Amino acid sequence: MKIINNKNKKSFLKKLFILCCRKLGYEIIDQNDLFLPTANLFANQNVSKQNHHSINIPLGKVEIKRKVENLTIIVRSYTSTEVNRSEVMLDQNKERVFKNPKIEYTLRTIKSLINSCDYAIENFKNIKINLIVTDDNSSEENLNQIRSLLTKAKFKNNLLHLKNNEFDDLIKKKDINGKEISKAMISNMRNILKSIFLTKTDVEDLVYFVEDDYIHEENAISEMLYTYEKICTQIGREIFLCPADYPYLYKNLEKANIFIGNQRHWRTVKETLITFLTSKKMILKYLDDLIILGTIRHHPMEKKLHEIYEKELCLSPIPSLTMHATNVNSSYGIPPNFDWIKNWENNKID
Repeated sequence: MKIINNKNKKSFLKKLFILCCRKLGYEIIDQNDLFLPTANLFANQNVSKQNHHSINIPLGKVEIKRKVENLTIIVRSYTSTEVNRSEVMLDQNKERVFKNPKIEYTLRTIKSLINSCDYAIENFKNIKINLIVTDDNSSEENLNQIRSLLTKAKFKNNLLHLKNNEFDDLIKKKDINGKEISKAMISNMRNILKSIFLTKTDVEDLVYFVEDDYIHEENAISEMLYTYEKICTQIGREIFLCPADYPYLYKNLEKANIFIGNQRHWRTVKETLITFLTSKKMILKYLDDLIILGTIRHHPMEKKLHEIYEKELCLSPIPSLTMHATNVNSSYGIPPNFDWIKNWENNKID
């Protein structure tokens, strides 16, 4: 009986100690099994809390000051081509990995984002998400498939159609070298402009620009939101995040700084494609430069964006949070050390 009473006493004192730590905001960890009794979670689980704190074992806690409550995702959809071979990539005569019609990549991109947003909502209880698909010249059959997929989203969403002559007065029909650009490229530039101008009217805080061939991991959106809150808090300013770990990053010897996100390492990068997440504040700060992405065809197309990265911090994850489903040999294509087949199959359209 005395042994039982001693155990009960120890148990009571332990519970009281945990309660006091929780009230005071301290975290404790049991080194026997790496259990955090104050959070009621193990150390290998997500122990961060939206808008409150970011915890990484063994680096400790960061109290969040830069809180994220709104995210607008803008997917640029283009499922038509000039050559009637929809698996061919924009402005290139190369086939995509898995060799499917372009609509298949668009649908799997949207499905992966819906799944990833649903997962993020479980962690970010108060997050408001708005998914906008801006489409240029897709067939009615393809549009119906996109509409059907969007009905499965549990958050706000919308499908917008670009007009054939929208922004024609802004887009230069010849590139920086005086060479005429293709109709497909004009469509792409039109869609970029639409995304940028939507940021001025439809975005409250964060905006994520996405090309329609990026197939996301389930935890992609959640990891980006947690990481944005944490790193912005740590450095005291807004940043850019690219979800892809591009192959080109391993083909040069440029130095990079490494940050710890929520459950990924993140490295500084100086180049991305036009798939990135940032704040409305940053878009407005560099509005004139970003508009040039959709009005003048540079080589590379992202030249003005890369110039911004010389002044602002852009990070990409290791390993990747998404698969850019381009040609297998592309320097900006499928990520290394990544399960491409699983990612593709997990987002199969029913």
